[in-house]
Amino acid sequence: MTLAPFGARLRQAMDTRGQLCVGIDPHASLLSAWGLGDDVAGLETFSRTVVEALADRVAVLKPQAAFFERFGSKGVAVLEKTVEEARAAGALVLMDAKRGDIGSTMAAYAEAFLAPGSPLFSDALTVSPYLGFGSLRPALDLAREHGCGAFALALTSNPEGGEVQRAVGAGGEPVAASVLRQLAAENAGAEPLGSFGAVVGATLADAGVDLAINGPLLAPGIGAQGATMADLPRVFGASVRNVVPSVSRDVLKHGPSVPALREAAERFVGEYADAVK
Repeated sequence: MTLAPFGARLRQAMDTRGQLCVGIDPHASLLSAWGLGDDVAGLETFSRTVVEALADRVAVLKPQAAFFERFGSKGVAVLEKTVEEARAAGALVLMDAKRGDIGSTMAAYAEAFLAPGSPLFSDALTVSPYLGFGSLRPALDLAREHGCGAFALALTSNPEGGEVQRAVGAGGEPVAASVLRQLAAENAGAEPLGSFGAVVGATLADAGVDLAINGPLLAPGIGAQGATMADLPRVFGASVRNVVPSVSRDVLKHGPSVPALREAAERFVGEYADAVK
């Protein structure tokens, strides 16, 4: 089965389920807070519960690959099952792996997450453009071929990011602006939304660059990092309706109760809707 372009599927999901991405971040402190062991059994229970609670109602679920990989092959097996079950329940899965390399290595990363038939096949993948935007070509091409998407790091929510992302290149253009400009070129002519997005932190005081890339803008930093849904219109301006607000801890802390997880997610969906009225 050939998938429709990711951007079109994402637009439909956000229009019907609300604009929210929930991270699946089973780090040790959350496992402990849920009364689970910091082991594969705890990882499996945590992930299965989040999928049960949210995969049939939120637009996007975003597993953080590192928290699964730290358990080795058994943890990756849990990640495979998490992706499969989340997609089967109707959520779009954005794999947060931030892969970035060159040539055949980048192609192999792309095949791991964006090739149908791969055990980790996801709807989209976070990628790092800091070996040069052109280094992403294998992932962008494979994503386009199979109806998937990619989110390139542009202006991230961590304060250190500006050291590279705000730096000015040889042509006088800030690095982040260059990334965004090239994403816009990838999305040219796409309707209703391009498939190639940027990661732009909701914690920014001022983006200071053109965010009109005709693609989705993944906005981490809401909740535990201090940003709120009310900040989004200020940060993203006219592009706010293409924002995919990402919340992890401020939803996940309500587990292991399935109703409480659902209530928390619904609250953030409502806060976004109120913010952009």
